[in-house]
Amino acid sequence: MSGPFTAEEAARVAEFRAALRRFLRITERNARAAGLTPQRYLLLLMIKGAPDHSEQSTVTELAERLQLVQSTVTELVRRAEEIGLVERERSSVDGRIAHLRLTSEGERRLGHDVHEQRERAADAPGGVRQPSGPRHRWLGSSFVRVEINYCPT
Repeated sequence: MSGPFTAEEAARVAEFRAALRRFLRITERNARAAGLTPQRYLLLLMIKGAPDHSEQSTVTELAERLQLVQSTVTELVRRAEEIGLVERERSSVDGRIAHLRLTSEGERRLGHDVHEQRERAADAPGGVRQPSGPRHRWLGSSFVRVEINYCPT
């Protein structure tokens, strides 16, 4: 069993949580600027950014990645499909499975966020560079750096 939760540990956790919140806030703002709700933005991002790089996903895979129940994802997909952001294609192997892909409109809306972030990064004083090493990870297209091992500078 470890000792008490120290102020230093609390500060590291608090900084990490603050960085996550900043990231989420930037992502939400960019989603809205692209005419998307934050949930739709995440849906499009998860389809485009499939782990196997196929740019397609199933409702079951999306439910796992988004940490939502399948019925919620089904409704999200249905609404995105209605407004022309995603399309379904039945699996040639198993007719019960539908693969979801972005439409050209879905690609355009998702790309809006990425391009806007690239422009902001280019305009930032000193530019934005990708850090390297095991302490750093990039989170999405919003160029927010989270240091895994918090080290004050």
